[in-house]
Amino acid sequence: MSPEQEPLKSGQKEFVTFTSGDQSFCLEIMQIKEIRRWAQVTALPHAPEDVMGVMNLRGSVIPIYDLAARFGFGKTEANERNVVIIATVGDQTIGLLVQSVSEILTVPLDAIQETPDVKSEATRQSIIGVISREDDMTRVIDLKAVIAPVERLAS
Repeated sequence: MSPEQEPLKSGQKEFVTFTSGDQSFCLEIMQIKEIRRWAQVTALPHAPEDVMGVMNLRGSVIPIYDLAARFGFGKTEANERNVVIIATVGDQTIGLLVQSVSEILTVPLDAIQETPDVKSEATRQSIIGVISREDDMTRVIDLKAVIAPVERLAS
C-alpha cells in the first residue's frame, strides 16, 4: 500500500498547506471541496476590502475572500499563478484566493501546538494552532473566523 493510500492512524489529521501573503497556512483536508485556477470574479459594491467578489460554481454563487487581505498581510495581486481553494464551513461554501497550494500534510494531533497568546483577539479567533516544520511555522486556520464579520475579527 502506497503512503497516499494508507488510512490515517488514530490521532492524526490531514491538512492542505498553502501560501498567502507570503505566509504558510493550512486547512483540514475534509473542509476543502476543490482547488481551482484563478478566474475573474464579479465584484460587489460596498463589499469589504478582503471580499474580492463572487464566482459562479456550477450554478451556486459563492463569495471569494482574499485571505492575505483578510489577515492583514495586504492585498493579493490576482494573477493566473494564484489558485482559489473552494472550502465548506457548515452549510456555506466559500472560495479563498491564495498564492499557491503546497502539499498534503499528515501530522499527529500532538504536533499541533496552541496558538501563542499574542494579546490579539483576531489571532486567537482565526488561528486555531501552529504546526512547526523544519524552518517554518504553518498556521491552522479556523475557517469560521474567515467568514466572520470583520468587526468581530478587528477587536
